[in-house]
Amino acid sequence: MTDDQLLRYSRHILLDEVGVEGQQRLLESHALVIGAGGLGSPVALYLGTAGVGRITLVDHDAVDLTNLQRQIAHNLARVGSPKAESAREAIAAINPDVFVRPLVLKADAQALDELVPAADVVLDCCDNFATRHAINRACVAHGKPLVSGAAIRFDGQVSVFDPRRADSPCYACVFPPDQDLEETRCATMGVFAPLVGIIGAMQASEALRLLTGVGTSLAGRLQMLDGRTMEWNEMRVRRDPACSVCGPRAA
Repeated sequence: MTDDQLLRYSRHILLDEVGVEGQQRLLESHALVIGAGGLGSPVALYLGTAGVGRITLVDHDAVDLTNLQRQIAHNLARVGSPKAESAREAIAAINPDVFVRPLVLKADAQALDELVPAADVVLDCCDNFATRHAINRACVAHGKPLVSGAAIRFDGQVSVFDPRRADSPCYACVFPPDQDLEETRCATMGVFAPLVGIIGAMQASEALRLLTGVGTSLAGRLQMLDGRTMEWNEMRVRRDPACSVCGPRAA
């Protein structure tokens, strides 16, 4: 670690739970972030400022004026630019030492099968169930921890699905792919601007703690926030032995 890095990350290094070794692990880590919008913006910025050495950002969309109400990685000058490229610029303006690979593409099964194996942690910051389930399947197949977040209107949720742990459920255990869930989009339902920042920051925190080994992750726990009252509820979630993705029949 260089003198500049020791200074830049000094507030992390001062933490006994992180120290020089933990910060070095971050510098050597690779995070895959799917989505560079409301959740992906704080996720990418916090991972970048914290010194995660390599970040791959995947998003096929472009910055729109309506995004600027909450997607803090983007600005007015970059309206029309790919979100992945815009987020890379935002990280570089704060920490140019981080290598950010922006990919302007949809995170389909083929792309995920190529990208997930190279990552140390995967962060789901997308906005639709089909992509969430594709990400989950890839993480289960390749044994990679998944940090999942969601936010719509005033409601947010966050959890960790870690296939490295025998007792950890996967995303499909909690939200089965054959379940008839109503697809909700902020474009039609709206979303409270700070809510995505809260959930995204928690996703970044979970990822950083997974990478450094600090504390206990949210694996097996689903935390839900009611932004109207700022009340958190936690639900214990278990692995489903009949799960079509991580159960014995899926092998």
